[in-house]
Amino acid sequence: MTLALAETEDDTPDEGRHPLFSTAPSSVSFNKLRKRLLRQVRQAMDDFAMLKGQKRWLIGLSGGKDSYGLLALLMDLQWRGLLPVELIACNLDQGQPNFPKHILPEYLKSIGVSHRIEYRDTYSIVKDKVPSGATYCSLCSRLRRGNLYRIAREEGCDALVLGHHREDILETFFMNFFHGGRLATMPPKLLNDEGDLMVLRPLAYAAEDDLAKFAAAMQFPIIPCDLCGSQDGLQRNAMKAMLADIETRMPGRKDAMLRALGHANPSHLLDPKLFDFSSLETVRQE
Repeated sequence: MTLALAETEDDTPDEGRHPLFSTAPSSVSFNKLRKRLLRQVRQAMDDFAMLKGQKRWLIGLSGGKDSYGLLALLMDLQWRGLLPVELIACNLDQGQPNFPKHILPEYLKSIGVSHRIEYRDTYSIVKDKVPSGATYCSLCSRLRRGNLYRIAREEGCDALVLGHHREDILETFFMNFFHGGRLATMPPKLLNDEGDLMVLRPLAYAAEDDLAKFAAAMQFPIIPCDLCGSQDGLQRNAMKAMLADIETRMPGRKDAMLRALGHANPSHLLDPKLFDFSSLETVRQE
């Protein structure tokens, strides 16, 4: 896994740009950013064999910067002939108060992507089931994921594709490390429990800061989350702050940590299920 590719080392064809980039900046800095993100997406798809057996993807679109960026990058790769799968975008309207229902349908229609808007009032369920002061994220994400799996099946898709990025993966790792007592994170490729759908994260190598700059330059119509986004003191926020502090003190540590997740050495950990310590024997010298 090579995360720090030189800007000149670009094998992404650049004969023009997808029409959705028509209003994007034409500056050198934006073109470098776009190409870097495209390279990272292609690398993740290659490293984790994301295209194997795939014909149709359901793109989970929340209305946030990450899922907008994911959709734009995948559409660009598809337009260039580098992504031979059919894309359908899906937003799950979870019934949050004041949710601007018109924004996503209008945007998706304007860029010419197949889409489905699904209404399910999971907001009321989360507010009812989660005790006062507890965080909403876990139950909210489970309900959302269950509905997206159902929709993916109904739409004949092979995979649910999500916009989780480098920081999401690192934050999840440290949440499991500090609070769950296990070494685990969001994998870039996962088979669901039923075994009939893949969950893919093509932005696994992409930095959140890059996606934020990309979203601002593209002027995506961002929709804030009024549920988990309204809560303070979340464990994930603490992990985000910790990682930001580490990166400030020691630049490049986030990429180093991500590389470490791809280079596990079971014999140098403490899990006898992963490595047979009982079989280790010394060799006596005669």
